[in-house]
Amino acid sequence: MTPPHAKTWSRRGRTPVVRVRGRSRRRISIAALTCYKPGHRSRLIYRPRRDDGNRDGRKSFSWRHYRDLLIAARTQLGGPIVLVWDNLNVHKAAGLREFAETRDWLTIYYLPSYAPDLNPVEGIWSLLRRGWLSNVAFTTPEHLMQRIRSGLRHIQYRSHLIDGCLTETGLTITPR
Repeated sequence: MTPPHAKTWSRRGRTPVVRVRGRSRRRISIAALTCYKPGHRSRLIYRPRRDDGNRDGRKSFSWRHYRDLLIAARTQLGGPIVLVWDNLNVHKAAGLREFAETRDWLTIYYLPSYAPDLNPVEGIWSLLRRGWLSNVAFTTPEHLMQRIRSGLRHIQYRSHLIDGCLTETGLTITPR
């Protein structure tokens, strides 16, 4: 709920100030996949998850949430998936590994440790933070969630932005 800072314009001598009432301990997590296929439009598939505020509840995605995201991606894309993931501990969970081993349509490769510059999804987060989430004082978690969804929807419909995130990594797609 703490807003990111960004540069903006204003009249000379009138510095814009965004007032924030308080900090919320609630968390919103988002998992996203950037999908590339030669000769096809790039896609962005995402799932937000709000922390429900329970002390004993999980605040972020579990391996089951990632499994469900992969199943939804397979349904949307309609073909085999070659997944390139960072080394987040949940991505390497035993349950997710077992799930991947039993699916012939899923192949997983891992990026080197501490290499966010090779992950195109980091570019999506950068676009979101610098655009739709900057200089906004969120009044409620619902307000934040609405801005996140509208920003991600905007990116989803502009495949050149998703392509730019891949280009920024220096990685390429090679046809099979």
